[in-house]
Amino acid sequence: MTTLIPQPQQPTYGSFNPETRLKDILKTIPKECFQRDRLQAWSQVFINIFMVVVGYVGLAIAPWYLLPFVWIFTGTALTGFFVIAHDCGHRSFAKRRWVNDLVGHTLLLPLIYPFHSWRILHNHHHLHTNKIGEDNAWQPFQPEFYASLGSLGQWGYRLMRGEFWWMASTLHWGALHFNWTRFEGKQREQVRFSAMLVIVFAAIAFPLLFATTGFWGVIKFWFIPWLVYHFWMSTFTLVHHTAVDIPFYHPHEWNAARSQLSGTIHCNYPQWVEFLCHDISVHIPHHISTAIPSYKLWQAYRSLQQNWGDYLHPESNFSWSLMQEITSQCHIYDPDNCYQSCQEFRLGNRKSGQVKS
Repeated sequence: MTTLIPQPQQPTYGSFNPETRLKDILKTIPKECFQRDRLQAWSQVFINIFMVVVGYVGLAIAPWYLLPFVWIFTGTALTGFFVIAHDCGHRSFAKRRWVNDLVGHTLLLPLIYPFHSWRILHNHHHLHTNKIGEDNAWQPFQPEFYASLGSLGQWGYRLMRGEFWWMASTLHWGALHFNWTRFEGKQREQVRFSAMLVIVFAAIAFPLLFATTGFWGVIKFWFIPWLVYHFWMSTFTLVHHTAVDIPFYHPHEWNAARSQLSGTIHCNYPQWVEFLCHDISVHIPHHISTAIPSYKLWQAYRSLQQNWGDYLHPESNFSWSLMQEITSQCHIYDPDNCYQSCQEFRLGNRKSGQVKS
């Protein structure tokens, strides 16, 4: 039985009670949502491995005209590896830290993703969700910074926030996760270990793959599934916190409960994607508490709907029209309208220039 926290009368999305704290929300979520289940956790691992094996067998035997479908399936199954490692990074997979670290590192090896650097940077995102100057996940550029970029920098930003959003995760991966000098103390040693582990793995795995399957084999068995994985990584993380009416906040006005509860979006994906990716799209309860394992997210979400439904952003459904809306409008931070597009920014600058002249 859940405990209801007193709330303002007739609360509506966007009018958040500033007195609400995360602990108030946590008290309404059933305690069993925070309990790890060893059988469920390891079942996810073995089912996911089976799905990835099915994908690679399919790639080995499928005729050329079926390869696009098998690539999508295999890359999506590999995304499931990441989601389980995601639980490991939040220590919600197993009680023992070494088990979380072992499983997390192992599952991220095929993706060439350093576990500890991702874990540390991702936890920073949770601590500063939708906070200007701090959040490291799809934070929009502020107008002054965007204007200071050269034409090449602005062009690159427009691509990554626009029609090439699906490539943004590869840049995030390459630019942030192998430079252990950005970290300090124990974290630096952890990140160095993770980065060197995947580098050594790649130095062994890729020559073997090339020697046995040739250049086309590297593209067919690794590179294209890896791109599909990054498509989902880019898409999931973008949709989780981006909509035309979801603002980023400056530190002095930021509220953890508001940003985690009302600044996170539940998006419905096709059932086969939800299955292979372990319901990572059920994201609101995960932002209320990272201690909730992925297999308990639906139960926690139903509790949030019951107790805090008026504060939740309306659900969305994954579609190309949704992605077009986000990638055509949600570019630059606008304190009055949450976002403005790069085109609107240019037009505004031109009008300002005409007035000044």
